[in-house]
Amino acid sequence: MIAIVDCGIGNLSSVKNAFDYLKAESMIVGTPDAILDAERIVLPGVGAFGFMMQNLREKGIAEPIRNSIASGKPFLGICLGMQALFEESDESVGVKGLGIYNGKSVRFRKGKVPQIGWNSITPAKKGIFEEDFFYFVNSYYVKPGQKGIIAAVTDYYGEFACAIQDKNVTAVQFHPEKSGSSGIALLQRWLDAY
Repeated sequence: MIAIVDCGIGNLSSVKNAFDYLKAESMIVGTPDAILDAERIVLPGVGAFGFMMQNLREKGIAEPIRNSIASGKPFLGICLGMQALFEESDESVGVKGLGIYNGKSVRFRKGKVPQIGWNSITPAKKGIFEEDFFYFVNSYYVKPGQKGIIAAVTDYYGEFACAIQDKNVTAVQFHPEKSGSSGIALLQRWLDAY
């Protein structure tokens, strides 16, 4: 069972539809027990970093997510779900992320903000990522403290980390659930890898 975490913001139905298409059993959940009972965790998010983190903490699901990751359970973060893995974001100064990794999210300084549309990704190490195009909607991007976790990069007026992969943790800044066949293929590779 894949737990798709309802943190109050996110394109939950599109994510669930993508897993339904792949015939992977999933459920939208929002309680600590449901997260701890799941075999895999998916954390999608669209909107503001501070609002998302507040919701995760008020619902009592921030710690179950951290504990699930620490236990080795496969985890996939999407968009804000990737940013939440880090310590903080310039979008919501003073709000702490999950702190799984060192680093923070910063705002694009050039180009049209937010970046909206298709962009290419380039793998940075061996893993589930391949050269392809995916759909992005983001004003902020992650600057990881540990360079070794960067799995793919994208160029938008400068190169940035668009995906990370580290042991049981995978996260992407783009939206596989909105990226057609490329996104479906990536989700299948994630399922196959874990």
